[in-house]
Amino acid sequence: MQFPAADRPEGRGNAAGSEAARGQAPRWPRSLLRPLLACWLLAAGLLGAGAHAAAPPVKLTILTYHEISERSDSLVPGYSVPPHEFAQEIAWLKSQGFNFVSMDQVLADAKHRRRLPEKAVLITFDDGYHSVYTTAFPILKAYHAPAVVALVGAWLEKSHGMIDFDGRSVPRTDLLSWEELRTMDKSGLIEIASHSHSLHQGILANPQGNLQPAATSRQWLAASDRYEDEAAYKLRIKNDLKRNSDLIKAHVGKRPRIIVWPYGRYNLEARTVAAELGMPIGLTLDDGPNTAETPLWGLRRVLVQPGMAVARLDRAIQLRNHNVTDDGEPVKVMHVNLDFIYDPDPKQQEVNLGHLLDRISQMGVNTVYLQAFADPDGTGSAASVYFPNRHLRVRADLFNRAAWQIVTRTSVTRLYASMPMLAWRLPASDPAAADTVVTEPNAARHVAISRVRLSPFSPRARKAIREIYQDLGRAATLDGVLFSEDASLSEDEDASHWARETYRQWRLPQPVAELRNREDLLQRWSELKMDYLDKFAAELAGLVREEQPDLKTARSLYPTVALDPRAVLWYAQSLDRSLANFDYIVVMAVPNAEQAADSAGFLRDLVGKVAERPGAMAKVVFELPSVRWRRDEEPIPGTQLAETIRTLYGWGARNVGYFPDNPSENNPDPALMRMVFHLKPNAPPLSDLLH
Repeated sequence: MQFPAADRPEGRGNAAGSEAARGQAPRWPRSLLRPLLACWLLAAGLLGAGAHAAAPPVKLTILTYHEISERSDSLVPGYSVPPHEFAQEIAWLKSQGFNFVSMDQVLADAKHRRRLPEKAVLITFDDGYHSVYTTAFPILKAYHAPAVVALVGAWLEKSHGMIDFDGRSVPRTDLLSWEELRTMDKSGLIEIASHSHSLHQGILANPQGNLQPAATSRQWLAASDRYEDEAAYKLRIKNDLKRNSDLIKAHVGKRPRIIVWPYGRYNLEARTVAAELGMPIGLTLDDGPNTAETPLWGLRRVLVQPGMAVARLDRAIQLRNHNVTDDGEPVKVMHVNLDFIYDPDPKQQEVNLGHLLDRISQMGVNTVYLQAFADPDGTGSAASVYFPNRHLRVRADLFNRAAWQIVTRTSVTRLYASMPMLAWRLPASDPAAADTVVTEPNAARHVAISRVRLSPFSPRARKAIREIYQDLGRAATLDGVLFSEDASLSEDEDASHWARETYRQWRLPQPVAELRNREDLLQRWSELKMDYLDKFAAELAGLVREEQPDLKTARSLYPTVALDPRAVLWYAQSLDRSLANFDYIVVMAVPNAEQAADSAGFLRDLVGKVAERPGAMAKVVFELPSVRWRRDEEPIPGTQLAETIRTLYGWGARNVGYFPDNPSENNPDPALMRMVFHLKPNAPPLSDLLH
């Protein structure tokens, strides 16, 4: 679905040489695609088992509309619901036992003063179109249905004439007048909210020229060749939200207490500023239901679009309230290494990126794992990254550009940043540079992890890693983080003095070698390390989630972890524990790296072990190599890779992918991969998912 011109920050500066970049109009990332995609998935029977977990009861359903007008009369046809559809939907809600509620009732429930009725529903309207007054308001009055109307101050500031509506000149009368707004406010049914003054647009967000959401992007200041700093960013957001609050107060007589985030994009800094300005309630487009645990600053809404009508609206509400979102769609992954795209010549780098966009479009994948760090030498440890940060060299400011181009110019609906947890090589000048994992000699050598890793037990190292992840969250728009398999400690690790101090706090005997002499101590030590690493991953994800609130998490695991229960002792990793703590588990399905004599048998056993765990198939991604590891990375023929994916589907796998993608060598061939990626794994009926 193309994002309407009125709501679309354009992806300026198309990647050179790309058919996808030249010929396809930019789209908005997945937040506004979810409702229609989820309905399509339901109708197609593609939602997978385990796509949602048990959750508290749903307290509130929030629907969001834009224009209520015929397509021919609308400013933004893609979001204009015809009047007869709107009337049918409101009538259907009433007939199905939904109870229309106001924000006052929502707040009373949150303060435990008065419970919301069963099947509570709140109606909202974004942008402030004139049709809300002429068409929607009479219907709302007939059903005594309260609603929230969110206003963009920059569009309403003028009282007459023509206005700049996202680059188009339109009559001011196409939007609500202040008199109409005062009339609706006095009715007691309508609450006026802020939709920002001028954040409903894109701003320059990287050196390559992409326009991205103004509320969350750090602006690229081309004149000074730098990004705005955090203080300037917060001041810009504060000035904008205050200006709109002042404007609404001047015309309606009261300040808004609700902020409706433009494009659904917000972060910790923005919502904190909004709360300080008297708007602690935030309406978003995040996934999931509204339960008693949903904070008022992050209330989730279902986007209603033309053509949904009653049946599809019903499905959209069911999917949202049962937490079955587009994450139930089978995952088809392309793992992209930006080292293949980087070039010291910016023009050639753009050509390389354009070629990548073409490949993604031709491949038919819906998910990209995009490597945000640089490792051109293949050491497994990163000394530089592709985004601005406080600790590591920036090889090129490329991640933001590549991520935005992928999610706006291809069919990809999810983009994850692929990141190490521990495998960082900090500059020698960094205080934490030498705070590395210490491996003790062990003749048995069950596992040899050769890459340099920072010790997770060092306070300095943890601080540096936290700041790298925090900077990642600020640097780009992304849907998730994939933690690499380096989040591991062998049976000989960590023996650093920071680790030994932690073990003393855990009341484990010293030295570390002593822990291997007793099975019970080794088991306890391994489980404590595993829990420690999982909690650190959650902490890092939490920092990124402050900037990307709807963030999902994935974790790479060695295949041995799934195949052998003793692997917890060797890696401090567990498939069962990871299934409980992450949204997705990416199992590295690499037979020859595990020195398996029977590759087919290895993969069959791997799928079988995952299938033994209820619901695991929906969360596990089987990631296949596109090269032969331990054999000078000889390319695997595309026919073999495609046939392996087809075989995995036949064994019951739902989520598949490959790594790495090599655009320069056309490995694998998109024409071959597209055929197999278009296959549809079997899916259980909706009734199984909702119950």
